[in-house]
Amino acid sequence: MGQTITEKIFSDHVGREVRAGEIVECELDMIIGNDITTPISIKAFRESGAKKLAKPEAFAIVLDHFIPAKDIASANQAKISREFAYEHNLKHFFDEKDMGIEHALLPEKGLVVPGDVIIGADSHTCTHGALGAFATGMGSTDIAYGMITGKNWFKVPQTIKVVYTGKLGAYVYGKDLILELIRRIGVDGALYKALEFVGDTIENLDMDGRFSLCNMAIEAGAKSGIIAVDEVTQEFLKDKPLAREPRIHYSDEDATYERVIEIDVNDLEPVIAFPHLPSNGRPISEAAKMDLKVDQVFIGSCTNGRLSDIAIAAQIVKGKKVARHTRMIVTPATQKILKEAERLGYIDTLIDAGAVVSNPTCGACLGGYMGILADNERCVSTTNRNFVGRMGARTSEIYLANSAVAAASAIAGKIADPREL
Repeated sequence: MGQTITEKIFSDHVGREVRAGEIVECELDMIIGNDITTPISIKAFRESGAKKLAKPEAFAIVLDHFIPAKDIASANQAKISREFAYEHNLKHFFDEKDMGIEHALLPEKGLVVPGDVIIGADSHTCTHGALGAFATGMGSTDIAYGMITGKNWFKVPQTIKVVYTGKLGAYVYGKDLILELIRRIGVDGALYKALEFVGDTIENLDMDGRFSLCNMAIEAGAKSGIIAVDEVTQEFLKDKPLAREPRIHYSDEDATYERVIEIDVNDLEPVIAFPHLPSNGRPISEAAKMDLKVDQVFIGSCTNGRLSDIAIAAQIVKGKKVARHTRMIVTPATQKILKEAERLGYIDTLIDAGAVVSNPTCGACLGGYMGILADNERCVSTTNRNFVGRMGARTSEIYLANSAVAAASAIAGKIADPREL
């Protein structure tokens, strides 16, 4: 009987054949912490009596949620992580000097490698599955266990195979693929499952789209999202100083899946998720008819803060102006992305249109800073969650969309279909 790619990754790490449902202790290739979660892990690490990291080369701290610090509390949180990084001479420590959102920065640095097992104290660690790795979020004490031992315990998840077929239409991207899936199966439709994305649509999807797709696997309740390595992956990796030798795996034709979901994208429109769940998706043509005024547009986050997102937004707003009553905030996911967007003229175009461009940060996505919503405000956001109060006031509304829909809505001052501009 064949194995899924997820089962093969765990088998490779454990040293024997494993199957979905087994509980295994597994070597870790990368542990990721950030400025919110790492201080808790550090406390648990010290309370255990541990003196050194089991695998310092496999531990990365990325200060990305409240950096530069927004207040005294966030400054003190960052200080804990900095002091720990300096104490242990941590090679993979990223703060203002080389900043970025962790799930964009680490692939950019070559620290995520095909075949890896990766954990992070952030639910969107599943983003890294786009590179053919098993990546999942865990709690801060789980991270501490990994810091101490270099390993962690896993229940190998069953896999749901999602087959996307057809050609994507205008202004339809990876974000729409995952929003459509979540619309169909709900926020708990893949609970503790691995989502394996396949099909000719995926074969033709660029790397940025793949990161967006895997990023929101958790919004369907999944343990991970994963896409097997192909030419697109290899092209992305070819100029990266990879931390390890890739271990490439593919699912067998006779692998056992919990179920198979087939989605034909030929007629798929851009999808927009209405409040207050990512599963509340509707086609943009329907939403655009509702005359929903927009107070803020946010383009950024670990979901859609990559260069292609900024390029799409710049293309749509070029020569136009953001509506008077609407704010447009653009947050590149890394400094490298910001520099390239500047070089290509995207930043000038966005600023000329009336947008504000911030440093790389998770801030607005989680209602931390750099874009908090006031009472009763409505926001079109390229982030991943639209729960009550997620980006600010509990009476505010968040509509999840791709970068094209967001930019078009900024210009129109209301939820708008980019195909109609």
